[in-house]
Amino acid sequence: MRSAAFVAGAWWLQQQAQLPSVLWALALPPLACVLALLPARCPVVPRAVWRVCWIAWWAGAGFAIAAAWAQVRLADDLPPEWEGRDLRLRGVVAEMPQAGPDGTQRFVFEVEAIATPSAHAPARVALSWYPSATGPRPPAVVPGERWQLTVRLKRPHATANPHSADMERWYLERGIRAVGYVRPARARRVEAQVPGAKYAIERVRARMRARLEAALHGLPEAGVLAALTIGDQQSIARDQWEVFTATGVNHLMSISGLHITMLAGIGFALTRRLWSLLPALPLRVPAKRAATAAGLGVGMGYALLAGFAVPAQRTVLMMAVAAVALWRGTTVRGRDVLALAAMAVVARDPWSCMSPGFWLSFSAVAIILYVGVGRLGPSNWLAQWGRVQWAITLGLMPVLLALFHQVSLISPLANAVAIPLVSLGVVPLALAGLALPGDLLLGAAAQTLHWTWWLLQAMAELPLATIAHHAVPTWALASSVAGIVLLLGPRGMPARWLGASAVLPLLMLPAERPPKGEAWLDVLDVGQGQAVLVRTRAHALLYDAGPAYRGEADAGARVVVPHLRAIGVQRLDALVVSHDDRDHSGGAGSVLAALPVGRLLSSARGLGEPCTRGQQWEWDGVQFQFLHPDAADYNRLRRDNDVSCVLRVRAGRRTALLTGDIEAAAERRLMRRGAGSIRADVLLVPHHGSATSSAADFLRHVQPSIAIFTVGHRNRFGHPAPQVLQRYAQAGARVYRSDRDGALRVDLGEGATVRAWRRMRARYWQGR
Repeated sequence: MRSAAFVAGAWWLQQQAQLPSVLWALALPPLACVLALLPARCPVVPRAVWRVCWIAWWAGAGFAIAAAWAQVRLADDLPPEWEGRDLRLRGVVAEMPQAGPDGTQRFVFEVEAIATPSAHAPARVALSWYPSATGPRPPAVVPGERWQLTVRLKRPHATANPHSADMERWYLERGIRAVGYVRPARARRVEAQVPGAKYAIERVRARMRARLEAALHGLPEAGVLAALTIGDQQSIARDQWEVFTATGVNHLMSISGLHITMLAGIGFALTRRLWSLLPALPLRVPAKRAATAAGLGVGMGYALLAGFAVPAQRTVLMMAVAAVALWRGTTVRGRDVLALAAMAVVARDPWSCMSPGFWLSFSAVAIILYVGVGRLGPSNWLAQWGRVQWAITLGLMPVLLALFHQVSLISPLANAVAIPLVSLGVVPLALAGLALPGDLLLGAAAQTLHWTWWLLQAMAELPLATIAHHAVPTWALASSVAGIVLLLGPRGMPARWLGASAVLPLLMLPAERPPKGEAWLDVLDVGQGQAVLVRTRAHALLYDAGPAYRGEADAGARVVVPHLRAIGVQRLDALVVSHDDRDHSGGAGSVLAALPVGRLLSSARGLGEPCTRGQQWEWDGVQFQFLHPDAADYNRLRRDNDVSCVLRVRAGRRTALLTGDIEAAAERRLMRRGAGSIRADVLLVPHHGSATSSAADFLRHVQPSIAIFTVGHRNRFGHPAPQVLQRYAQAGARVYRSDRDGALRVDLGEGATVRAWRRMRARYWQGR
């Protein structure tokens, strides 16, 4: 209970919109201690009250430690006046860089000195060194190098959407308080190798990755081997991750506790055997103690080599407690070891309790302990293995559905195949191949992984290999967890079958839908781009799919598809791609690959059927109509922006107008063709608020009461233009911006209401 209370206290701090003051946070533990000691001094107080007070003390301690860490991190900030200005910095490349396909180098830079007068920069910044259009590619930076760089920085800001990763919190957790890019003209390497243990580890990791790339010559298995040996999960391609997730073996494709424990066990066995061969050594230190220390050292070394992520921290801490117990000849309960590890991980990194890795790692071990320790009755290893796999699949179902909104049904079979192949074959072969000369063992590891991949891919293509499910209320998740604990209870526990009824709400609660005659518009925050989901009672339409990002990523895969799955949209009745600009169409491919789509309409040539003025239909009492372009506009208008599909959505007494990137020429055509038809309560502002759109006459015809700008934070186009903002203010419209407000939910029916995600889910690290 103490560990759970400590973690809960740290978690509660991460839910706050504002940080408590430093004095208040420091006063909390002594106050909680007084409350905890008072019942002990008063004999009439029931023992239950005394326990509650002690639990409150541990929760207060977790809250206070998390608050102190947060105050320290937030104090190291980039002043707003230095955003976007040249800064001359001297520092060290702190971590293994990531190289993009275009030659871009991305790395964490630890600032040692600032040469720009009166300037300030955080101690850790994330930098990108982009290739020049005419000059040479950026140099391959190496961990531990000292550089003199001219950079431009901005404070961390990321897209904010329901059911998506919070990258601003991720930056804060890693201590990165500014991001930016290198101005290569005055970059200079000062020193090739700075001493320090952490830099030495990162250099070893970089050399191992380079060795893998050279030995495997671009084979797709190289990225997975990099993840298994040095924890570089960014090397795994997106299609590979999709197969690993669909089969439930994604936990294996990183430095998991299983791999660390396996290597530690090998180190233990070898040391004990060798130690016993020399008679003098066991007389000084018993072979069991020496092997314990060696196994712990091997496991810790592997974890450090892998970047020491949360699963690695949990494993090493549990191994350390067990090693101390073995060394002293005492016993320790597994649940106590797990609890101590959870407290230690959260005390070191209070934001870890918000990460999926924390909950998956600790939940999996807790399930194994629950079903595998202390159970009576004979059982062979195969039956025990099957019981554990079944328990993990069932026990992690609520966690997986809450975090990722899908769970793999093929997971027990896939893990039964993949665990021995990966843990006993691929990982030892890859590590031995990196340690020894020649490429034979690395080739064998890649071939074994190729066979494993082939089997997993075949399993992923089976019908019902995975099930997707929408987000459910917290009470349903809590009910399902309680039900699964009951279902997995020991044989003989009364009324175990009641656990199934407690799980039913998780699986049977329907997704939330608008009433008949109303429409919900989800304006997603995709950066500099656009993606709007329109839902009626039984239908869904996606208007644009967001931009394509650098490399393989796009907003369709990162934002749109996770959002659709989380809200229970398993099919799109229509996808409208307003025009061919990449900030509107870049994510369409990912959406089309992930979900069935009834109709694809666009003004882009060769992409579905053309959208044309006059096309209209009705879904569940909600009317849809294209107002632009006319069939002749495809030849008359020269700019792609001006042939954007303009869609009007009318629900009840309210109307929304989705305008794409139309500019002044298209606005004039809309006004000439029917001023009354373009009146709207909600206006998706044309062309992100560009100065070439939103003419005063156009606004007088539309008369919007709500104006929504879909713009990226500090975008290079300067959207929205100041004069355009002023026009909307003069028109009396309430202005919402995706860069400031995050994703927006518009309810359209008898009224028109807007809810902003950054206001609904405000957190202390946002907007700083």
